Amino acid sequence: MLSPGFRVGSYEIVAPLGAGGMGEVYRARDVKLNREVAVKVLPERLRVDEASLARFEREAQAVAALSHPNILSIHDFGATSDLAYAVTELLEGETLRARLDHGALPQRKAIEYALQISHGLAAAHQKGIVHRDLKPENIFITQDGRVKILDFGLAKIAGPQGEASSLQTQSGLGTSPGTVMGTVGYMSPEQVRGQVVDHRTDVFSFGVVLYEMLTGRRAFHGDSQVETMNAILKEDPPEISVSGGAVMPALDRIARRCLEKSPAERFHSAHDLGLALETLSGASHSSGATLTAAAAPSPRRLIPWVLCGAAIAVAAAAYFAGRHAGAPEAGVPVDYARLTYRYGRINSARLAGDGKTVVYSAEWGSEPNRLFSTQAGSPDSLTLAYPNADIASVSSSGELALILNRRILVGYARVGTLARASLTGGAARAVLEDVQDADWLPDGSGFAAIRYVDKRYRLEFPAGKPVYDTAGYISDVRVSPDGALAAFVDHPILGDDRGSIAVIDRNGKRTGIPGDYSSAQGIAWAASGKEIWFTAADRGNACGLFAATVGGTPRVVLRVPGSVHLGDIGRDGKVLLWQAGARSGIVGRLAGDATDRDLSWFDWSTVPRLSSDGKTLLLTEEGDGGGADYSVFVRGTDGGPAVRLGSGLGVALSPDGKWVLTVRLNPNPGQYVLLPTGAGESKVLTHDDLAHGLGWFSADGTHIVFSASAPGRPPRMYRQDLVGGTAEPRTPENVTGPPSPDGTLVPFEGKLYPTGGGEPRPIPGLEPADQVEAWSGDSKSLFVRQLPDAGGAKIFRLDIATGRRALLHDIRVTPGTRSGVWLTITPDGASYFYSYLTSQADLFLVTGLR
Repeated sequence: MLSPGFRVGSYEIVAPLGAGGMGEVYRARDVKLNREVAVKVLPERLRVDEASLARFEREAQAVAALSHPNILSIHDFGATSDLAYAVTELLEGETLRARLDHGALPQRKAIEYALQISHGLAAAHQKGIVHRDLKPENIFITQDGRVKILDFGLAKIAGPQGEASSLQTQSGLGTSPGTVMGTVGYMSPEQVRGQVVDHRTDVFSFGVVLYEMLTGRRAFHGDSQVETMNAILKEDPPEISVSGGAVMPALDRIARRCLEKSPAERFHSAHDLGLALETLSGASHSSGATLTAAAAPSPRRLIPWVLCGAAIAVAAAAYFAGRHAGAPEAGVPVDYARLTYRYGRINSARLAGDGKTVVYSAEWGSEPNRLFSTQAGSPDSLTLAYPNADIASVSSSGELALILNRRILVGYARVGTLARASLTGGAARAVLEDVQDADWLPDGSGFAAIRYVDKRYRLEFPAGKPVYDTAGYISDVRVSPDGALAAFVDHPILGDDRGSIAVIDRNGKRTGIPGDYSSAQGIAWAASGKEIWFTAADRGNACGLFAATVGGTPRVVLRVPGSVHLGDIGRDGKVLLWQAGARSGIVGRLAGDATDRDLSWFDWSTVPRLSSDGKTLLLTEEGDGGGADYSVFVRGTDGGPAVRLGSGLGVALSPDGKWVLTVRLNPNPGQYVLLPTGAGESKVLTHDDLAHGLGWFSADGTHIVFSASAPGRPPRMYRQDLVGGTAEPRTPENVTGPPSPDGTLVPFEGKLYPTGGGEPRPIPGLEPADQVEAWSGDSKSLFVRQLPDAGGAKIFRLDIATGRRALLHDIRVTPGTRSGVWLTITPDGASYFYSYLTSQADLFLVTGLR
């Protein structure tokens, strides 16, 4: 037993947490990062066995690479002459076994936990990891309702069949006899027989756990282990409907399918299982809407124009067309009144104080963003005389707060001028610059505002009084009806719409709402002021409508086959929202092409990067097909199939084409990982506290140059050798941009900054509308892009010595389509590809949601 104060590596023991046959677990403090962790000290029999330690290291790396919110995170592992240990996140809460000791769970909670378990299993299975010991003791429920799968000690990693494992994570419990290759009562039939197992054995064990959550009784239980195993092989559990009360027939069928004796008759994957459960999640809430469905593609993250969108199924369209949908458990009719009928995208929407007038901004067809007003029952919209404006808020007296002339910083981080204006017309009066979002205070005396100041986002409540700032960004601020609190979305990664919901008071006391969302946009206070409603994707990618009290656990209000975005809630409880079918793709031309090639792969293809010879395209899938943490692919530009390399955001191809530089998004801050394009193993390149952004390989392939920000500091450019070491700053703070191939210059805000130090010099011939995209191979020219209002783009070569420019490509897009954020071009300027966006949005005023 280790005493408090004892050091294990860089971890200081605080107190014991538990002990068992596989080691002792302690609460400890990470002295480097000043955080609490759990440290498991392995017994000597594992420490002295070289094969066990090697296997432990191999599997710890595999589990750590999962970085999934429903799997216990492994931070570190190590061995000294006296100790072998593993370091994990420290959890506060209780195991599912402790929860079940009090009996069956409410059906709603059982579905909620089952969904999270299925998502964790799906992430593990995608990496080739089979748990093989799923049971209530190995499922942990945190104090905020998050499910964590523990104890991959019997996990089977893709490799030699039947290879045993030494990895044990934090469970606080020992392993009892009978758990050598699983736990009796939770084993699959193939485990009982000692046969080769795959991911479907976890599906069976999941079914046993689900059955127990619903009934409070074990599915298979005998007087001895032999009798229990015999029941697993030959018997079916008692009917759920007579064991645990009223259970939805669809849920009963899901459990039964998991418990099929033959693996071929179970769900094919944990992902499919999660989709089946997703269809029930809304129906299990007494205050939910009637229509629920499996996850569909989301908005995606780093694209500024598309808001929380996905393809809408025919069934949902019927409801959104104005039909009535009764909430079966609440008995409340829900009515959808359609407000818009044109093709394009909606960017913002708010209700006026009368509860009837709607002000919204939209881009219809190939038209630029404009402001409109309309009312329910009228198919027409009135164009307001404020060009390129988004509606941020409407005061109690009917005065508009607008965001004018937004400019993109990166992705969804986009700021403009906050202005006051009248709904009846007249000139808008500017109030504040560099504003992301704002909301009127209830008495109309001023605003709460999100501003971009000194290269950081900050929340001012009221305007002029900073109460919160972040190196990421903030969006969607809304003030409570009593004016005491402001709710907002806190995004940890600049430009990415992942985030969490938070509330802050005027003294800066911040309260988080449980949940980290893969997409979060749109907030409003309920008319009562007691709940915050918001639209977000809590799992998968489709945005649903949620509600939560301050600090409380969110509940589902509405799910549809697709995505919704919350605009506002009226005093009478009517909800203004829109749905948007959206897609991001990749299109471009190679040297000599007369027409475009579309190299999109799944539903949200982004961040294209071309190899120097134009033969290989790197792309990232950020939609449903890419998974919660995105997926990185390479694809031949001849149109062959794409090859998935791993998870994360792909940002660069090495000069020899053998490696891809990828940002792993979880945990935060994400680290750089090198993924091989062929045979080989991935390599974690960085182990620091920098928030890593875009990166580039050097011409000789020996190092990378990348943008990143240290905690509490603005971003800058860094250099990092591929063989390891620490990152070296190369530019002043706030200076970022693509480095020249010779590594000597970085363009930023109209100037060229030497990476070796010295004064910057202006870029001759650079126009205000130019966006610097890349360098020519000889480091003598820049490729710059201009984005016309009607979409498309123009690409120029700009000589940095003379300022002479030449038009290389004039990109034209079809109406309703825009060229997106990302552009890639070969060093000779002859070949290029870019991301494009399409969207179809419809605005609704909804009555009856609770």
